[in-house]
Formats: sequence, C-alpha cells, structure tokens
Amino acid sequence: MAERALVIIPSYNEAVNLPHIVPQVLAQDPRLEVLVVDDNSPDGTGRIADEMARTNPRVHTMHREGKLGLGTAYIAGFKWALERGYDYIFEMDADFSHDPAHLKEFLTAIEDADLVLGSRYLHGKVTIVNWPMGRLMLSYFANVYARMFTGLRIWDLTGGFADACSRRLTFRRSVPTGTPFKSR
Repeated sequence: MAERALVIIPSYNEAVNLPHIVPQVLAQDPRLEVLVVDDNSPDGTGRIADEMARTNPRVHTMHREGKLGLGTAYIAGFKWALERGYDYIFEMDADFSHDPAHLKEFLTAIEDADLVLGSRYLHGKVTIVNWPMGRLMLSYFANVYARMFTGLRIWDLTGGFADACSRRLTFRRSVPTGTPFKSR
C-alpha cells in the first residue's frame, strides 16, 4: 500500500487564498491530500472547501461551529488523520506564509526522521514573501529577542509547529483526547 500524507490547513476567512493554496499543495506529490478545517468562516471559506472536496477526492473538509482557534483546529485535524490511517501529517497555514513547494523536501526528510520542522528564517535569512512589513518586522525581532533572552542559536523560535510534518506514530503518542469537532 502506498504511503499517504495529509496536509491540515486550518481556515478562518481564507476564501481568497484557499482556491490557490490547495492546488499548489496537491501538485507537489500524488501522496498528498488536504484537510481544510474551517471555523465557520463568514466569508464562505467552508463552502469553497466543500466545492473543492466535491470535485477532488484528495480534498476533505471539517466544519467547526465557530472560531475555536488555530491550535484546536490542528488537534482536530490530527485526530481526523489518525482515524483514517495517514502515514504522515503536515501542518500548513492557508495564508501562504508556508510555501507549498517545500512539501517535497519535507517528504524526503521525514524518511529518516520522526518530525520535520520548517522555518520562515533559513540560515538567518527571511523566506517570507507575502507578509506586510509590520508583521514581518514583529516576527523577525521577536526571534532576535528570543535568541538573546534564551541564548539558543535557533533562528525561528517563534515558529511553533506550523509548517511541520510528523510520522503517524509520533502523533499517536501525543494528541490529547476530547477535542470537539464536526466532520463532513
């Protein structure tokens, strides 16, 4: 059986970005599928995701009752992926702050790792192209401050686990239970 990988894309008011990012994600590798976790976006993002899912079997949707937050959207997506036996689970923002072109590199890197983390700052250089200057400066200087405060030599201390890939077994040991969601 071929390996299966799921890219979880949480969304809230991403109607403009979703029709562009999903095809770019799917174009990177035939093993990739997408789960859009929509928090009842008033701009119709959930409807657009449903339309994409109806026309492409590699696109799936999960609708939640309201704006419950990014972290809980990822947790709900992890559970969904585990229940369906995906081998690899990715996290990716819908706003293109994570470049879908890097998914190929993640799929290669995960062959020899349990967890692969991306960064918006590779080797100290900014790789973000679509953020407003204020957001970029805040992120960059937050990382400078965090490095000075902690003494760590990691460039992207504020990235968390967004733009990450994990093996199924890594998540099975760490995903908490009891997170409510409604799936379609």
